[in-house]
Amino acid sequence: MAPRSSAPAAAPKRKASSSDKHSDSTRAKKPKTVASRPKHQKVDQDEENAAADSDASGFSDSGDGGAGLNQVHPSRVQNGKAFGNPPEKTQTSREAHAKQKQLAQERKAAKPLADELHRTKKLWEQLRRKSHVPKEERKKLVDELYSIITGRIKDFVLKHDAVRAVQTAIKYSTPAQRKQIAKELQGTYAQLAESRYAKFLIGKLLVQNDTEIRDIIVPEFYGKVRKLINHPEASWIMDDIYRGAATKDQKAYMLREWYGPEFALFKPDKGEEVTADLGKILSDEPSKRSTVLRYLFDMTNNLIQKKMTGFTMLHDAMLQYFLNLKPESEELKEFVETVKEDENGDLLKNLAFTKSGARLVCLLLAHGSAKDRKQIIKTYKDTFQLMCGDPNAHMIILAAYDVIDDTVLTSKTVFPEILGKDEEKELENIVFLANDLNARITVCYLFEGQSKSLFPASHAYDLELLGEIHEIRKKTSKKDADVRRKELVAAISQPLIAAVAASANDLVSTSFGCQFVADVLLATTGDKTAALKAVASTAADDPSPVQSEDADPLYPAPPHISLTPHGGKMYKSLIAGGKFDKAAGAIKRIDPPLNFADILYPVIKEHIVKWATGPSSFTVLGLLEAPDFSSKKELLKTLKSEKKTLEAAATAETSSKVEKTEVKKAKSKGKGSGSDKVKSGGNQGSKLLLEKLKA
Repeated sequence: MAPRSSAPAAAPKRKASSSDKHSDSTRAKKPKTVASRPKHQKVDQDEENAAADSDASGFSDSGDGGAGLNQVHPSRVQNGKAFGNPPEKTQTSREAHAKQKQLAQERKAAKPLADELHRTKKLWEQLRRKSHVPKEERKKLVDELYSIITGRIKDFVLKHDAVRAVQTAIKYSTPAQRKQIAKELQGTYAQLAESRYAKFLIGKLLVQNDTEIRDIIVPEFYGKVRKLINHPEASWIMDDIYRGAATKDQKAYMLREWYGPEFALFKPDKGEEVTADLGKILSDEPSKRSTVLRYLFDMTNNLIQKKMTGFTMLHDAMLQYFLNLKPESEELKEFVETVKEDENGDLLKNLAFTKSGARLVCLLLAHGSAKDRKQIIKTYKDTFQLMCGDPNAHMIILAAYDVIDDTVLTSKTVFPEILGKDEEKELENIVFLANDLNARITVCYLFEGQSKSLFPASHAYDLELLGEIHEIRKKTSKKDADVRRKELVAAISQPLIAAVAASANDLVSTSFGCQFVADVLLATTGDKTAALKAVASTAADDPSPVQSEDADPLYPAPPHISLTPHGGKMYKSLIAGGKFDKAAGAIKRIDPPLNFADILYPVIKEHIVKWATGPSSFTVLGLLEAPDFSSKKELLKTLKSEKKTLEAAATAETSSKVEKTEVKKAKSKGKGSGSDKVKSGGNQGSKLLLEKLKA
């Protein structure tokens, strides 16, 4: 038989006529053969006969793309010869999966440290269930875990399943063990920071505030800040280290790398001052100004474009850049546009919650045009309630009060959010505003200004920033500051007065709440009758301390408001009807007057002697001194009839904690001055009332 020539695998088919189609339908189908073979492949006799039959009929299975019944699977052909038996489909799906699982376990077992990794996982499974493991057993497990990982920490920390065991070991470690791990990992922290799982190990080591460990870890990021701040994993852990662990000098080293490559390569000599103040650096080397500013802008802008705007280090760098720009320069305009054009306002919102970021936004508001201010303040829509309670972000609200001339815009944008948009939520929010250390400033600042009672020593930085803003607004704002404040007070008055009327008991239960109530009633505008009556009603009932056998010692009942120093001070301020004016040296009464003395007296009249001899005796003294008190004669008559009780209180030893504290403060103020006006014994208010009776 003549040898059969091999046809191309993709030979074109001729177009069949209608008669051909008919014959195709009636012709019996032939077994299909291999469409094409390699040139030198030997063919079995059966395959050759089948091919001859196919050729004789004038049709080839290769044209139909079929495969011969006797075809050998390509994977079972080696060097042109078939080997092995054809596969038999005898395995079930479950058996196949079991076999795959077994193969996977065998591959894992063949890896280095396989047994050790397996044991560490078992230990971690036990240790992570803290409440289920007794202390002694946990100590044994930790000791075993340390015996496995010691000397091989680097092999474990880069494995996502083993690094959890190392973190657990650090959690239960002694200071010496933590230092041992920190030293063993020295030189790898930048690499660990880039790992999705191992980066948390760095945080575990730093969380204990060990200075030796900190000084091992932080310097390993020097020279790598630009690279790591752009890394999706390393950027966050590095910023956490910068914000929460690094010292002032370490922060300076890291921030300086934002100013150019030379600051990453060259470090100041030992003993030389390390500063990240860009103004000081540029004053020493003014020739580098344009280069440094361009490098700094490119670095910050790169992160802004990537939407990586939550880093404290970025906010510090942006503030340094802004502070060193010249007014009206193209660089300044470009920077402001970059900040404003950030989509969704994520940049401005993130800036608000860091110290440098909040200062930057405040300065942008102070320097900006009316259009810039409007755009910035509207970016914080739906964020003001969160901002008012933040240690940094609340300053942006104060800056808006002080520099935005459009008070209608400010009141409609800010007040509905911080107070609440429905009545129930409004009361809850105002109680929170009154008692939160930061949130109260965003409301009471309109009434008290920069008073020390509103800005304690912990908020000294707030006063510095406000002073800076007030200097800038002299050139950038047109409206008088006092007019702006009065317009804002008028806009916020009604909801605050209504809240005092509805929630007086909740508000006067704390010292901050009492201060808030006094500010609202003395500084707002509108009808305050209902609010004054509600505040007076909180003074009802017998002020004597009540001792009940059924009282819970863990949750004692709140004392009567007259027994608290903040309650008596609030009543005294409202009775006086104004605040003390240092310039005039007297109380400056508001107009129209509150006439609170006439509202309070009927409520406390029944127990007036107990008030006069108790911690709030100065409230009764205030009634006698109030110029608009209509029942002065009646009160004097009552006090004269109880003169012996007043004398006993005036000469008795101070028993209440409130009076003891006031006496100590008075003594310390008069110490060394030769003052003998303050005496340690007796109720001071009762003594002054007796003097009033003599007059």
